Amino acid sequence: MSANPKDFFELTTEPIDAGKVARRVVLPECGATVTLDGYVREWTRGKQTLYLIYEAYQPMALSEMEKLAVKAHEQFEIAHVGIVHRLGKLEIGETSVVISVSAPHRQSAFEACEWLIRELKRTVPIWKKEIYAKGEKWVADEK
Repeated sequence: MSANPKDFFELTTEPIDAGKVARRVVLPECGATVTLDGYVREWTRGKQTLYLIYEAYQPMALSEMEKLAVKAHEQFEIAHVGIVHRLGKLEIGETSVVISVSAPHRQSAFEACEWLIRELKRTVPIWKKEIYAKGEKWVADEK
């Protein structure tokens, strides 16, 4: 099974506009769109983050995002999924990932969006390096 042909999955080094991503998943049969705008925070586990660096194995990352969308369509009553993840150096406050899900009803959109970010962090080959004032660290999936 393949993803809905209107679903989309992208990696970019350019800033992401969460509103534009959200508008791309709106369909006439839907009553709700839920969008996660994940961005760089300044403090993590008591350490001050200066910036992040994201890297990915791009062909596999895009393929895995599509697989997640297929699973989301199977598990939740949703219409459309869009996932855009940024790569490269990101400053505090910049968006790193946007996931938008449209559905006939909001509960399914909320549930699918939550599941997608959790599974994306767990399975998609995108790696995050946190740069601190005193050191740096490659970070595994942390909830």
